[in-house]
Amino acid sequence: MTQAPTATRPSAAPATGRRRRLGDREGPLAWLFLLPAVVYVVALVGVPFVLAIGFAFSDVSAGDPSYDWAGLDAYRRAFDDPVFWQALRNTLVFTGVSMVLIVLFGKVLANILIADFRGKWLVRFLVLLPWTTPVALSTVSWLWLLDSIFSPIDWILRQVGLLEGNMYWLGRPTLATASVIAVHVWRLVPLAAVIMMAGLIAIPRDIDEAARVDGAGFWRRMFEVTIPLTMPLIAVAALFGAIFTFTDMAVVYVLTRGGPTNSTQVLASWAFVRGIEGGDVAQGAAIALFLFPLLLAAAVLILRAVRRMQVM
Repeated sequence: MTQAPTATRPSAAPATGRRRRLGDREGPLAWLFLLPAVVYVVALVGVPFVLAIGFAFSDVSAGDPSYDWAGLDAYRRAFDDPVFWQALRNTLVFTGVSMVLIVLFGKVLANILIADFRGKWLVRFLVLLPWTTPVALSTVSWLWLLDSIFSPIDWILRQVGLLEGNMYWLGRPTLATASVIAVHVWRLVPLAAVIMMAGLIAIPRDIDEAARVDGAGFWRRMFEVTIPLTMPLIAVAALFGAIFTFTDMAVVYVLTRGGPTNSTQVLASWAFVRGIEGGDVAQGAAIALFLFPLLLAAAVLILRAVRRMQVM
């Protein structure tokens, strides 16, 4: 007696196949993964940027938040203020000097970090600590170190006989400027070192060994092999240093609040002082927007230089 064939269960292959085909579609997945970053950028960068453009052409203030078109009045008032031009000059000086020192010390530190020695992990942790520490917290630490009366740096200098009295690091224009630049460099050198370290590790050992066989010493290998091969990453490190220094107001605001006599005022801090503390929202927005074309021009120039290096 023959047995009737039993009914087979429907296969789940089609559903699995549909799920796999959906998971293999790179276009929708790419947009899905990028969506959180896009929302973040639009909400925290795009919307404030558009609002700043609108406020810069208005007469909005803390006392009168109603929007009235004022044209270029906020820009004219900003340009007539001598503190604006002093802040612009300080911003360019701080950025230029900091960028050079960040690249220089970052290159030296990157060479140290790729060396093989005991306790390298501890050294790398200590090096990265300034970058990972919140900027306000680290700057408050420097505010204590540079205190006009109780500065530990002054105490050490007095103990070794190099100083009598106090230096007043943040009370003299020249020393205050140097202090702000030093804190910027201290914060950003670790980032530059990590970027350059990645480039140094990526250099094939065959090139360095061939240079050694040809009799090239350390400095010749540095300037003829290492630096040319890592120049694109050095330019990227310089770009990041310029961006973070150019747009930062926390270091200046915590250390000196722009003083003494506005000698350390930068555009970012002056925009905050005028727009938030002073209540002139329109002028604050106009000063803040003045940062955009300058930073855009610097970024374009550096990125074009990087592209030429990669082509060469």
